[in-house]
Amino acid sequence: MRVLVADDHSLFRDGIISLLEAAGFEVVGQVGDGQAAVEAVLRLRPDLVLMDITMPRMSGLEALRIIKQMLPETQVVMLTVSDDDADLFEAIRSGASGYLLKSLNAEEFLTMLNGLQRGEAAMTRKTTARLIRGLTESSSRPQHDRSVQRLTEREIELLRLVAEGMSNKAIAHALSVSENTVKYHMKNILQKLNAQNRTEAVTHAIRAGLLDLTSTDDGK
Repeated sequence: MRVLVADDHSLFRDGIISLLEAAGFEVVGQVGDGQAAVEAVLRLRPDLVLMDITMPRMSGLEALRIIKQMLPETQVVMLTVSDDDADLFEAIRSGASGYLLKSLNAEEFLTMLNGLQRGEAAMTRKTTARLIRGLTESSSRPQHDRSVQRLTEREIELLRLVAEGMSNKAIAHALSVSENTVKYHMKNILQKLNAQNRTEAVTHAIRAGLLDLTSTDDGK
């Protein structure tokens, strides 16, 4: 996976790049502000951008919106110190494929990034729980959508596990199926809901009143 790192702290960038390269990722560039990130993405066409939120010239959230508008296939994961719900919700609404805090240890960080290649969102279970609670609270009045209603019971069950932050492997174990079966179901769900990622699919299902996640675990 080809990665661009965007962060205004050069020492942090150097540490992340060393970690990524040691893990087999190809780092194609590094920049120190949001405007430079947009320009580098258009020039280098990376598979993944690791983006800080607070940067000079242009914030990470502004850069995210522009990148997703111009190159929607590029995955962007916010890597930040901001634990603010508003930043989290805005990042996901704008198309981020994940939201990771810089307090993560190296093993957790790499596990989250490797999950992207399996179609998983790069978020811990704790962050996922916060996101789902926020979506649930803002969706108290179900919005009926015919595409959502076409989901099977099995697909709804799978989405519930996705909402709990479970990986494909964990979902496969919980449902006593193979990981390939989970991937097959997820592909169908994304197509039915016209969703770009798992988080967006869960959002649609919540707004349609098909998922009641008020008791989602707040663990990691």
